[in-house]
Amino acid sequence: MESKSLFAERFKSARMMNGFSLQDVADGLNGLLSRQALHRYEKGEVVPDQEKIELISKALNLSTDFFYRDTKIELGEIEYRINAKISQKDEAIINETTKEYLSRYLELEEILSIDTVFNNPIKNFGSVTTYEQVNQAANEVRKAWCLGTGSIFNVVELLEDHKIKVVKLDVSDDFEGLQTEVIYNDNIKVPIVAYNINKTNKPDRIRLTLLHELAHLILEFGDVTHAQKEKLCFQFAGAMLLPESIIKTELGDHRNKLSMNELGNVKKQYGISMQAITMRAKDTSIINEHYTKQFFFLFKQMNWKIDEPFDYNGVEESNRFEQILFRALIENQIDTPKAASLMNMSEIDFKNKYQTLFF
Repeated sequence: MESKSLFAERFKSARMMNGFSLQDVADGLNGLLSRQALHRYEKGEVVPDQEKIELISKALNLSTDFFYRDTKIELGEIEYRINAKISQKDEAIINETTKEYLSRYLELEEILSIDTVFNNPIKNFGSVTTYEQVNQAANEVRKAWCLGTGSIFNVVELLEDHKIKVVKLDVSDDFEGLQTEVIYNDNIKVPIVAYNINKTNKPDRIRLTLLHELAHLILEFGDVTHAQKEKLCFQFAGAMLLPESIIKTELGDHRNKLSMNELGNVKKQYGISMQAITMRAKDTSIINEHYTKQFFFLFKQMNWKIDEPFDYNGVEESNRFEQILFRALIENQIDTPKAASLMNMSEIDFKNKYQTLFF
């Protein structure tokens, strides 16, 4: 790509990724560059010199290498939740942040010749329209991924281990998660799921969100409405976190009432919210519809819909990107400046944080 158009495209992406207007960038530069000058850069009329690029990169919290990276990433169609209210600003942040992170991640995997091909573990399962089918689909995924029936320790790591990229996004609370695929360098398709880091104080919520997005990614749906599809995806996520055999072992085959302490203990062990456990108990016919409504009314009365009385203290994080970056660096497949660039850090900051670890 010609240097003017490349810088223009990357600068606009960086600005949108930060949720900034051109005036916001100019203000962040304390008047060192005017809005008019920045407008000319974004239109591809002028390419700033190295000194100005360094100023802009600091204002946008990016490495200077970002503005020269010509990795082509295209997002597939994103289908947001039925009640999601995503502003244009947040949508731009979501799209550009996802593309920027994936461009670094996929470039690193390409350097290391790591296979990025995702294999859907239930590609021949057929279409789903009922709870029974998504419950069985979840069992098939657990079997294919050798999970047994125990608690999933780390959902983020699980997905990344199976070649699904997980992206953390910093946007408003209206956004929960998404799934799509990216087209990398015109021909490689890579599935991704994303979640909102503003909800990281509730890892049980992140786990349910990611597995809900996994359902959208791997299930083929029959003739169902959007609302029915969302329900099926949540049922799949609940079945992944708490298989039917396990919830019936924990709570019994049939109950007239449930206690908060029981639900809290199951939440702590399996990383699934008390409200999701309650819905799972209804789906598996442990409790009936009437009692489920009573239970949720109590949650609302006690203001427990957001902050439940018991916490799950697991960690939802993957270190895979750093792991393969350090591998590439120690094996001399990349040098320190390239490693810093892939981490979106200056070389000085990278050395200060990591370099001593290699000796």
